[in-house]
Amino acid sequence: MERVGGKIALVTGGASGIGRASAIMLANQGARVAVSDINLDGARAVAEEIGETAVAIAHDVTQEDAWTMALDTVVAAYGGLNVLVNCAGSAIGGTVEDTSFEDWKWLHSLDLDSVFLGCKYAIRHIAASGGGSIVNISSISGIIAGHNLAAYNSAKAGVRHLTKSVALHCAKQGNQVRCNSVHPAFVDTPILDNILKRGTREEGLERLAQQVPLGIVAEPEDVAYAVVYLASDESRFMTGSELVLDGGISAM
Repeated sequence: MERVGGKIALVTGGASGIGRASAIMLANQGARVAVSDINLDGARAVAEEIGETAVAIAHDVTQEDAWTMALDTVVAAYGGLNVLVNCAGSAIGGTVEDTSFEDWKWLHSLDLDSVFLGCKYAIRHIAASGGGSIVNISSISGIIAGHNLAAYNSAKAGVRHLTKSVALHCAKQGNQVRCNSVHPAFVDTPILDNILKRGTREEGLERLAQQVPLGIVAEPEDVAYAVVYLASDESRFMTGSELVLDGGISAM
C-alpha cells in the first residue's frame, strides 16, 4: 500500500541523514519528492537514487528568496505541494557563556529561521493543493535541556512551539494544513561527528547508546517512518503535536 500515494513533498536537508532517509521513504510510499539541499550534488545523488519521481533543488534554507524559488520550482515541476519536511539543520555544543553570539545567530538561522520561512511560504501552496502536512524536525533537545547545548536547545525548543503556533493558525484558517514536530534523540547521522571526536565512531556511538534506556542509537529510517506517518492521511487528526523518538530518555 502506498501510504502517501499521489502526494507531492519537499524535503529540505535531503542530501544526507534524516532528510535523505525521509525523501527515499516518502518516494517508496508513493510520493513525488523534491530533494533540496545547499549541497546540490548530494541532493542530485539522492534524487537519482529515487528515480524519475524526484527532482533536486539547490536551496539555502536560511535565505528568504531561496524559499520562494524552491517552492515555485516544486509547484512548476509537479503542479502543487502537499507535504513540507523541514529537515535541514545542524548542531553546536557550548554553554551560554562559551557560545559566541555569531555561533548563536548562525545556528538559529539554520535550525529555527529556516523553519519559520518554510512554514510561512509553504502554507499557501499546500492549501491551494487541497491541504496536507508540514513536518518540522526538532529534537529531544527541544524538550529536555543540557548545560552545554544552549544554542541548540533554544533553536529546537523554538521549532517545537513555532509548530504549535502554525498548527493553530492553519486550523483557524480552515485551510486543511496540519503541522507537527518530530523529536529524535541520538541518530546515527553526520550531525554526530562533532560529538564523536573521542576514540572511534563505534566507541562514540556505544557511549551515546548507554544514555538511552533502549540501549541503541537510532538510524535515520527510524525517524523517516514518523515523517511518513505525519505526511500521510493516517495522521489527519493530529496537528500542533510532537512525536518523541528518544528510546525512553524523556521517561526517566
